[in-house]
Amino acid sequence: MATTLSAGVAVILHQDDSNIVEVSRRNGRSPIVLVCEHASAHIPADLKDLGVSAAARRSHVAWDPGAMAVARAMSQTLDATLVSSTISRLVYDCNRPPEAPDAIPVRSEAYDVPGNRGLTNADRRARVARYYAPFRDRLASEIARRTDPIIVTIHSFTPVYNGQTREVEIGILHDSDSRLADAMLRNAPRRDVRRNAPYGPKDGVTHTLKEHGLKHGHLNVMIEVRNDLIADDASQKTMAQMLTDWMGRALQDVGADACKG
Repeated sequence: MATTLSAGVAVILHQDDSNIVEVSRRNGRSPIVLVCEHASAHIPADLKDLGVSAAARRSHVAWDPGAMAVARAMSQTLDATLVSSTISRLVYDCNRPPEAPDAIPVRSEAYDVPGNRGLTNADRRARVARYYAPFRDRLASEIARRTDPIIVTIHSFTPVYNGQTREVEIGILHDSDSRLADAMLRNAPRRDVRRNAPYGPKDGVTHTLKEHGLKHGHLNVMIEVRNDLIADDASQKTMAQMLTDWMGRALQDVGADACKG
């Protein structure tokens, strides 16, 4: 795995295309399973960069800048397993089901994705089999290893989207099960924290929560952090510690324990 820097942010570029899901701290004692679906900007060589520009490949449309660093720091502090995708969301968005049009986007914000245009049903099934199914199955396997698992997905979002400035700093997202999200909102720090912002269920962003949490009755929540707040190592560590402490308060609120030996 290699790393480059873009505007002070590490861009994860995995060189081994055969390994498209990464599991860190597999034997962590916490019931929390952290998930980072948009951890990497890597596009496998055979896809020829999907025809997108270098600027697009470094931007938020290709991955969630800072999210993986925050997730890794939280994993270490919580002693929690972390499951992450090692390929760009432009190749396949692992937070979308195969039937979703934006699982393999032909356009993302201001950028066209020529390599995703005109795919046949067979092409799409091949992408699903190669990139999504192993991620989904490995995540399901790690969750199944735990008693009363808690699913927490970590994301970041751009402060300006389609020319519109976003004031929200942290979004706490949920689908029909809001138990953990409600507890987090009750225990929120003094930041601009909002429910289901800047995205929500209507935008199709709660797939992982539904697939791995709701179906089995597990506590679950999705955390979105504005990426200018986690643009360097120091701010990533600070945010990770804040989120970890906050998560602990919320889990106490709902009667769960973040770390069970």
